Amino acid sequence: MIEAESISKLIPVLVVLILGIIESLGGLYFDDKRSKNDLTIELVCLTILPTLIQPAILAFVIFLMGLWFPFYEDYFISSFFLWHILAFLIFDDLTQYLWHRFSHENAFMWKLHRPHHVVEEMGVLVTYRNAFLYYAFMPGIWFSAILIFLGMTEVYLYYIPIKVSIILLAHSEIKWDRFLYKYKILHPLAWIVERTISTPCTHYAHHGLTAEDGVSNPNGNYGNLLFFWDVLFGTAKITRKYPTRFGAWNKMKEPWYVQLFFPIIKSKDPRSELHSIKTDIDYDPSTDYKDFNIKKFSEKC
Repeated sequence: MIEAESISKLIPVLVVLILGIIESLGGLYFDDKRSKNDLTIELVCLTILPTLIQPAILAFVIFLMGLWFPFYEDYFISSFFLWHILAFLIFDDLTQYLWHRFSHENAFMWKLHRPHHVVEEMGVLVTYRNAFLYYAFMPGIWFSAILIFLGMTEVYLYYIPIKVSIILLAHSEIKWDRFLYKYKILHPLAWIVERTISTPCTHYAHHGLTAEDGVSNPNGNYGNLLFFWDVLFGTAKITRKYPTRFGAWNKMKEPWYVQLFFPIIKSKDPRSELHSIKTDIDYDPSTDYKDFNIKKFSEKC
């Protein structure tokens, strides 16, 4: 019999494979918009996060907690499981919403999150495109490790595959939520679903290039598992339409190692916002969209 921990790890892998195969059959990964550099970023991130970053943080936190607070190990193991679910929704999902939102409001944090947005199309492989430090310091991963130490492991084994699957589906090209909008009888259900969890429609809007199209919401729709956080904090935009253009205003695509290891490795191109921790062309959170005019910038220099 397969153990619960193995099933918990296996489900996201299967979801990635199934969605990836469907998208490949549709020709997504053979499109000119996705370069070898993009695929390298996606495959490296998809591998490193679950096999290195998350396990390392978990091991480190468990070690420190056991060393400093051994009497709290499994302290809440017998408490009501709904409290465990609530704890993960707040300390993992809500903090990830805030972390994600902060990365769109702070110039340095944007540079760590930037790889997630410079790609000009969606797909399941876009899900974990972020610089390594973006995940290394993500509060939710650290808090989750603490909750596991406190005895909430069993709920986590169910919570994490559900959350990851919803996030993967929200980025996927299959747009599973279309059927909810197609049939009028399902519209009441759609109203509930789109305000509760992240869907392709609401998350595509976040990846859209500009809010000028009336559909995209680049500086909103930050939710990961729960879209409810966007509804609660006023950052939600629901149109039941999908953007046709994706990306970020600074379209320069540095080598994969610069995007993933910044600021340890910086761009050699002065026209890039990854050239330094602070540049004259840093992302401006108050600006929805602007074309990056290389010629104009070169003349300025």
